[in-house]
Amino acid sequence: MGHSPLGRRPRLLSLRTTFAVSFATLTAVVTVLVGVLSYNAAARLVRVDQESVFAQVVQDLRAEVRQRRMSPGDFSSSAPGHDIVRPARTDVQVLGPDGEVSDPAGPRLPVTDADRRVAGAAAAGRMVQHEDVDVGHDAYRVATVALGGGRGAVQVAQEFSDTEDLLRALQQRTLVLMAAVVTAAGLFGWWLARHITRRLIALTSAAEDVARTRRLGIQVPVTGPDEVGRLGRAFDLMLGRLAQSEEDQRRLVQDAGHELRTPLTSLRTNISLLRRIDELPPDAREELVADLGQEARELTDLVNELVELAAGQSPGEPPQRVDVAEIAREVAMLARRRTGREIGVRACGGTTTDGRPAMLTRAISNLVENAAKFDPGGTGPIEVAVAGPAPPHSRLLPHARPRPGAGTPVSGETPVGAIRVEVRDRGPGIADGDLTRVFDRFYRAADARSRPGSGLGLSIVREVALAHGGAPFAFRREGGGSVIGFTVGGDPAGGEPSAGRTG
Repeated sequence: MGHSPLGRRPRLLSLRTTFAVSFATLTAVVTVLVGVLSYNAAARLVRVDQESVFAQVVQDLRAEVRQRRMSPGDFSSSAPGHDIVRPARTDVQVLGPDGEVSDPAGPRLPVTDADRRVAGAAAAGRMVQHEDVDVGHDAYRVATVALGGGRGAVQVAQEFSDTEDLLRALQQRTLVLMAAVVTAAGLFGWWLARHITRRLIALTSAAEDVARTRRLGIQVPVTGPDEVGRLGRAFDLMLGRLAQSEEDQRRLVQDAGHELRTPLTSLRTNISLLRRIDELPPDAREELVADLGQEARELTDLVNELVELAAGQSPGEPPQRVDVAEIAREVAMLARRRTGREIGVRACGGTTTDGRPAMLTRAISNLVENAAKFDPGGTGPIEVAVAGPAPPHSRLLPHARPRPGAGTPVSGETPVGAIRVEVRDRGPGIADGDLTRVFDRFYRAADARSRPGSGLGLSIVREVALAHGGAPFAFRREGGGSVIGFTVGGDPAGGEPSAGRTG
């Protein structure tokens, strides 16, 4: 059994979680790096400073014993001389000539054989230094400096375990601070991800609802001037166009089914009569065959126009530079051969634009065929007028603006930059009640229902005009007849909107 593409899938990390984790991870890396570097720099400065102080004290002591003849009593804690080293946060212990402690320091410092040899040394300033000397629970660095002449030595000690304790406390506080920063960054990243992805989640839910319910009328609750807002508006517009396309297809199918029902019923009736054709008189036989041929032609024309209309809704022909006036001349030449009618073409202004030549040819051809069909007697020539962009005072073609008494128009001024195509005839004209409906699918005026046709020709004109950014129009012509046409392109803000534009 197949599985629906919308079925349950393994749960993956959401964009919100991914963003929050990534933000927290990046913050943690930066915080740890900065914390470690800062701590190392601070610890190194403290240690170097402490070592420099100790080295300076030892250097001063060696210089002192070399310049002056000094004895262990000079460094006794009860003598004034001991102050030369004790103010530098150091402890001093005095050794006698035999290496015994004659004046101990605050904490009693250990004495090694090397220290005893230094105490008995003849050269003043001779030194031995010890690192990491444990005294109780503390650690010291110790330097033993000979007084010279076998008179003893002075031990100078500096405790550095308290500094290390201070650095460990600093390290712990740094770790706590880094943990707090990472936690705060994770919470902030989660809040920021929630704020950013909230509209994406709403957009995703709307898309899933459309996929699940197949309803295109869902409102997309995404706004804002940023990229997410633009995506939401584009998605909402796409749904609207899909809904309109679906509605157009539904109407087309319903209207086509309704219109096909009548000729098919008539065909079935006549076909049933064919079973008794031998019983019919010759005149009835000829009439039956003629009816079948006429109905087959009308059905063929209807199907062809339905295909044309459906193709016009989803044009596959790429736009290109076309001359609308040249297309009108080609249509007029073909119509003259087919109908024998006089068809004139007049053009003015710039008539070149971006368009689909096959669709424009079909639209102009439908207008010319419509004029010839409703003016079969040929009381006047059929005129095709094409007007491109022109100065404002000549923006409309002659007689394009309906004059008083000419009937209710379904047109307005041509938008700035648009091309206007008109087909004028001297037929019976269009009734006022039909002006607003002549471009509807399958609509046929009462006085035209006896004529051949499906009512799709002008509907195709409307679809072509809308596909080219224009609109259709129709009004009664002064002196008899009608004017039917459409515009192509242009800026709607530059002219008055069409009064009877059909949607």
